[in-house]
Amino acid sequence: MAGLGGGLRRGRGPRRGRPGRVRGRAAFYGFVCWGTAVCAAGGRSGAGGDAASRDWTAAALRLPGGRYLVGAAGLALLGVGVGVAVRAVQRRFLRKLDTAAMRPPVRTAVTATGVAGNVARGAVFAGAGVFVVVAAARFDPGRAKGMDDTLRAFAASGPGPWLLVAVAAGLVLFGAFSLFSARWRRL
Repeated sequence: MAGLGGGLRRGRGPRRGRPGRVRGRAAFYGFVCWGTAVCAAGGRSGAGGDAASRDWTAAALRLPGGRYLVGAAGLALLGVGVGVAVRAVQRRFLRKLDTAAMRPPVRTAVTATGVAGNVARGAVFAGAGVFVVVAAARFDPGRAKGMDDTLRAFAASGPGPWLLVAVAAGLVLFGAFSLFSARWRRL
């Protein structure tokens, strides 16, 4: 039975994926990649997320102890980004995948897309966290940045557009990894 279409796996029953979750991730990272591409081309992909980030930061800074709350949120976001990148380099994501069922070229592709994609994803989170921490330290909600402004800051840095292209390529690779993950995830 296992050979008929690959629907059954080694006596464990049919593979039950999470199609809604995979579609959601694909839509989110597709949107991020689109915004990155528009930014790289010199356009603006919309400031809705950036305005929301600044509004949230401004409201939080007005609270008693808000500066510390915003700083803690920024540090948490920075920590998440670093954690995602470190776990990617350690290849921890492979623990959740059925690598024994993959052919060697597939395993190589899954590993490469997982490492590169998750490092890029971690860099974006960490970059946004740094901007939130700066906003708290300077008590300036205008320093908080959403996804668009974080990517623009990458583009305006020393390496400039090359860094933005690397992040965009990494996010595209994360999208490919998400598809691999949907197919090979252990349940």
